[in-house]
Amino acid sequence: MIDVTNPKIRVALQGLRLITAVLLSLLLFGCAEPTNHSRAAFVLMDISDSYAAERDQARRLTNYLLSQLDTGDSLAVGFIDNSSFTERNIVAQVTFDERPSVASQQKRVFQRRVTGFMENFQTPSYHSDITGGVLLARDYLEQVDAGEKHLFLLSDLHEDVPPRLERDMKLNLSDVQVVAINVKRQRSDNENPQEYEQRLASWEKRVEENGGRWAMVNNMERLEKRGVLR
Repeated sequence: MIDVTNPKIRVALQGLRLITAVLLSLLLFGCAEPTNHSRAAFVLMDISDSYAAERDQARRLTNYLLSQLDTGDSLAVGFIDNSSFTERNIVAQVTFDERPSVASQQKRVFQRRVTGFMENFQTPSYHSDITGGVLLARDYLEQVDAGEKHLFLLSDLHEDVPPRLERDMKLNLSDVQVVAINVKRQRSDNENPQEYEQRLASWEKRVEENGGRWAMVNNMERLEKRGVLR
């Protein structure tokens, strides 16, 4: 029988307990869920009559994101038109392969698809279903399950939904960073600047009330300097 009153044996037992505790901690740490470092971005561009002329901003933004995203990251480009919550509103989407050479090829294909859409674009949409586009982007970002989720919104933020569409609903943008870029002023804003401010405030409130984070960048130069993607 071990004499636990013996000082040497007592010290040895305490040391054994300490070693056991450390080993258990290491075992539990090793079994913990690995941190998800992947990133996902969705570029949502407005092609309605009041904003379609700005679509080259979307091409520039896409090229910037392609230069920043790495293997394992995801990217998609979609557009806002009369009815935006459809698969046809996605121009291109990809999750980059873990092999750098394959990912580079995927980026070239992605770039060609976006460029082709821009060059073949002809007729702006009459209406602007921004909510439908945001819901489409949200679903994409949920599906790829990235550690960082970004929604880049290029629009004047003036929503004009056809009467047949129901868009009074929650957006559920938990953990999504929404960045509004180049929010163009409309002609009526010159007469009443408060309308412009109200559109910005309304969308900021709606995004944040639905769990998202809101930011606004006036132009691409500031976005590139800011380095939105970490």
